[in-house]
Amino acid sequence: ESPLHLPAPKDVMVYSYNFRSSLRWSPVKVDRGLVLYTVHFKTGAFNEWDEMNCTRITQTECSFPMSLKERRWTVVLRVRAELGQATSDWVQTDPFVAERNTTIGPPKVNKVIVSSDSLLLSVTPPFRSEAGDILRYHVFYWENATSTTEKEAETSSTLFKIENLKELTLYCFRIQIALTTYSDRQLLGLQSVPECHRTTIS
Repeated sequence: ESPLHLPAPKDVMVYSYNFRSSLRWSPVKVDRGLVLYTVHFKTGAFNEWDEMNCTRITQTECSFPMSLKERRWTVVLRVRAELGQATSDWVQTDPFVAERNTTIGPPKVNKVIVSSDSLLLSVTPPFRSEAGDILRYHVFYWENATSTTEKEAETSSTLFKIENLKELTLYCFRIQIALTTYSDRQLLGLQSVPECHRTTIS
């Protein structure tokens, strides 16, 4: 390694959850001095490297700026380490498209209203939807008995009822979101942690 050449950052990857994305990498270890990092990006439309809001930063993470929040854009990023006059090679990511590569979290369960034969659920999607998005909720529910079959219901409403339940019985459910985007791509979200409620007596 020449004195003007640093080791390149490793484990460079785009982390994206609910369409909030950032570039992350492992710190470059040197004997002395503080290593800084610079991140560039280019989009599928313009094959020119551009500065991100992360030039000579100390952190090993760089959040996408507002200008890169278009979900359908193809984005390539690169990062290098810098120390004084010394720099490392650039490390480039694979093309990233949020609409394909983000992880969608589970919907938030706001409220459950219990009656003798139903559970009424109120949920919120985990991200702000855009024009053309179609959101559907998959609800899996089961009686909390020893051997039990899971049932599934599907709805596009954020308020829905699990019906025809037995009274004074413990039922559990988990929910998953399916997003169909403007370009007809379907993304399946993570399932929520199971939640259990006992029906009342009529």
